This record gives sequence, structure tokens and C-alpha cells, in this order.
Amino acid sequence: MQLAFYFAAAVAVIATSFAITNYNPVHALLYLIVSLLAVAMVFFAVGAPFAGVLEVIIYAGAIMVLFVFVVMMLNLGKATVDQERRWLAPRTWIGPGVLSLALLSELVWVLAGQGAPATAAGQTGATQVGAVQVGVALFGPYVLAVELASMLLLAGLVAAFHLGRHE
Repeated sequence: MQLAFYFAAAVAVIATSFAITNYNPVHALLYLIVSLLAVAMVFFAVGAPFAGVLEVIIYAGAIMVLFVFVVMMLNLGKATVDQERRWLAPRTWIGPGVLSLALLSELVWVLAGQGAPATAAGQTGATQVGAVQVGVALFGPYVLAVELASMLLLAGLVAAFHLGRHE
């Protein structure tokens, strides 16, 4: 599993460096999503599949929804649509596609059971943390913090609605 961990970490570093240095925001977003998927793969490689799934759902999924939401709110017209078509040419997808394919093959290799997940000390047979343990930890001693975060997200949603509506 050390090979899977280091491979996913290398993909994450490469994709993140491309996301930072890319001038085109759409291309940078694609590399950022690949980077988040690579971090999720790191979680899978070290034996934390629940954390990996949360990484994909919350970060990679939320960033995509946020990006689509921003594009929909801006509504810049025909010229912007033509510019996006030029930016999203098929050659644009080569870099993120190759990195994502590498991560997918690694995920299949890890899930096929080629080795037991390793702990931080390198030992096999680590215990996995499930959804019940995470829920008990969040809604036990941290219930106030979770509720405050949900109120903050609700306030952000209401503010975004009022800022984006047309009078």
C-alpha cells in the first residue's frame, strides 16, 4: 500500500502545481478537482475509506457545484459561451484525464485487495472508522460547533440568494 500512497501523493502534488500555475481558470479548476480526488485516494490507501468518500462528496462535488453556480449567476452571454467552448477543447482534458485515469487504476488496484491498508506506522490490519463513529464524534462533544457551522452555511445561502436575484 505504500506504493499506492506515494503514487496518489505524487499525482496530488503534480495536479496542485498545475492548478496553481495555470492561467486559465477552467483548466485550473479541472486540475484542482484531480488534486482533490488524489487526496481522497490517499485516504483510501491508508485505510480510511469513509474519509476518502467524504473528500470526494464534499470537496470535489461541492467545488463543481460552486463553479456551475457561479457560471449560472454571472450569465455573461453568447461571447462567453463561445470563449468557454474554445477553452474546453478536447485537448484541454488530456492532462486531467491522464491523471484521473491513473488514480482510477490505482483505486481499482487498492479495492481489488492487493494488500491490506497500512497504518501510519506501516503495519497492516488497521481498524477502519465508519460513519457511526464519525457521527457520534461530531454530534457528541462537538454538537454546538456543528450546529453553528450549519447556521453559517444557511446564512451564506440566504446571502447568495439575495445577492443573485434580479429586482
